[in-house]
Amino acid sequence: MSPAAGVKAPLLPGSSKSAPAKPPSVSGAVFNVSTSIIGAGIMSIPATLKVLGVVPAFVMIVVIAWLADISVEFLMRYTHAGDTTTYAGVMRESFGRVGSILVQICVMITNLGCLIIYLIIIGDVLSGNQPEGSVHLGVLQQWFGIHWWNTRAFALLFTLIFVLLPLVVFKRVESLRYSSAISVFLAVVFVGISSVMAIMALLEGKANSPRMVPELDNKAAFFDLFTAVPVIVTAFTFHFNVHPIGFEMDKPSDMISAVRISMVLCAAIYFAIGLFGYLLFGDSIMADILVNFDQNSGSTIGSVLNDIVRLSYALHLMLVFPLLNFSLRANMDEFLFPNKTLLAKDNTRFWSLTLVNLAFCYLAAIAIPNIWYFFQFMGSTSAVSLAFIFPGAIALRDAWGISTARDRILAAVMIVLAVVTSTIAISSNIYSLITENQS
Repeated sequence: MSPAAGVKAPLLPGSSKSAPAKPPSVSGAVFNVSTSIIGAGIMSIPATLKVLGVVPAFVMIVVIAWLADISVEFLMRYTHAGDTTTYAGVMRESFGRVGSILVQICVMITNLGCLIIYLIIIGDVLSGNQPEGSVHLGVLQQWFGIHWWNTRAFALLFTLIFVLLPLVVFKRVESLRYSSAISVFLAVVFVGISSVMAIMALLEGKANSPRMVPELDNKAAFFDLFTAVPVIVTAFTFHFNVHPIGFEMDKPSDMISAVRISMVLCAAIYFAIGLFGYLLFGDSIMADILVNFDQNSGSTIGSVLNDIVRLSYALHLMLVFPLLNFSLRANMDEFLFPNKTLLAKDNTRFWSLTLVNLAFCYLAAIAIPNIWYFFQFMGSTSAVSLAFIFPGAIALRDAWGISTARDRILAAVMIVLAVVTSTIAISSNIYSLITENQS
């Protein structure tokens, strides 16, 4: 068995008497891919419209979605040309052991960071937070008052045990297709309610006029444009789930079709929530749009809509959680136990990794009040590497001799854009941090 096989956790242990598992449908893959894509990114997209302006943000969303589609096609084509079925495996065939280790580290950083962020947001929605002294009540506290059982620690623990744990113990990605379908539906509900509120604001003459292009009044404003790019890149980073989902399907072309449908769907959802969020809140929009919904509750109907928006988003993240946990657990297993049997066949290893991941995410979400700067840096490093740099490098390396001239040009452009924008974004974030500390 090759070391790369350890990540094939979606496969259930089989027997000679059992019937082979039915290959998942394209529609099921669409829901799983879409759920992998639409996570915390949907919350930050409206803020990118404030930075970039409507037209550049739309162009950027389309371009990044297109590049993400190309990078997935690279991953599937070069993986099928080799002898592996994993992201780490195809990097190993191209760049040796170092390549597979880099992928595993990036996947673990990206997924673990996202899972912690998800729990923090869920905790904010259910039990509130007190950033910099300002009190922000959660929906449970608004409904029932402040009690010990709706504190952040207890509400998250209850959610972890009774909602997330039953979902993360599935051993096949396809088993999550129904929860993924509900998750995509909740994302559409989130967009739908936001659009209704924006239209109501338009009819009442309270809507903000969206800025079509960015305001470049100084050099810092120009460099701030680059900080929005990692947010959109992170919003389209799902490459850690390409192999678990794609290799459960009958044909590679089915996965490519599912990814393209998902890209169109997710790009439409992202732009819609960005535009409607901007119409609602204008330049006062926060990096976490849920804070704006919490502040915009001047009427009974408005309060009800705010609660629905926040709860639907929290439930959406609960259903996204198991998909990211799936690839995190598989990569941790391959990294720590490269020569062991399939993870799905070893219950002790499977449960140990599952419970350790959940416990760490829970403790981090309780202990760390704000990790948004970490999220920005993650989008400029591990996420952009998984989405663009590694797939482009695989195509340029071309260990199987199947790259065309078009492949090499696209791969080079992909890597250059990723490296340049990420370097500027990291530099701009460091400069902002230094400036804030000095002031």
